[in-house]
Amino acid sequence: MTDASRSAPPFVRRLLAEFLGTALLVTVVVGSGVAAQQLSPTDTGLQLLENSMATVFGLAVLIVMLGPISGAHFNPVVSAVDWLLGRRRGTGMTGSSAGAYALVQIAGGIVGAVLANVMFDLSAFQLSTKQRITPGHVVGEVVATAGLILLIFALARTGRAALSAAAVGAYIGAAYWFTSSTSFANPAVTIGRIFSDTFAGIAPSSAPAFIAAQCFGGLIGLALVVVLYPDATATADNAVVPHGAGPARQSADAAHPGDPDPRGDLPGPG
Repeated sequence: MTDASRSAPPFVRRLLAEFLGTALLVTVVVGSGVAAQQLSPTDTGLQLLENSMATVFGLAVLIVMLGPISGAHFNPVVSAVDWLLGRRRGTGMTGSSAGAYALVQIAGGIVGAVLANVMFDLSAFQLSTKQRITPGHVVGEVVATAGLILLIFALARTGRAALSAAAVGAYIGAAYWFTSSTSFANPAVTIGRIFSDTFAGIAPSSAPAFIAAQCFGGLIGLALVVVLYPDATATADNAVVPHGAGPARQSADAAHPGDPDPRGDLPGPG
């Protein structure tokens, strides 16, 4: 393996990709929700269909576009699990990298909501009044996040990370409908959606319970990955998709630029 194939994009570039991807994801979710309200004002079911379809396609495109740079996590829970899975073997992300990812993901989520508001001639800065907190919604978020984590790391473990764009998009699209919460499954997206008082918004008072449920669901997903795929720690750094300098790169360098690679050559997924 050559030095060029082993090097990952600079850390700042990865952070930019995570910021941009999360921002555009929230823009897709919020913007399509506003459009659905305007196009189908009397049909909530059709609004949800329009919102979910836009999210499926938008998420898949963002993973394809930005995955080779940062892995296309766009989700603090995914980044945290990536770190937790690989911390003993030196695969996956470092703790500081996961924390930095989470910060830019949250910032991106907020910017994405503001951008959607502006595009539809709404007040740029607003707080949602849409109350979503019920016991069923909390359970829905646990289920949605656990399933998402299991899917992402199962694909990485079995050498099928290239399918992530289609598979993750399809899962989120389905989870819009089979979970009572419409599958936020992402703390950064949840925080971003606080800042748009539209169809896709969530009231600030509802967000903490959603985020707690997502973190708990992430832990359940992590436990399932460890039980079902015991070698997942060797491929933690392939989530959501392998990211590096070129096709030969099968695992990302999670260290900051200039830091020595603590892992050496790692086996590819499979």
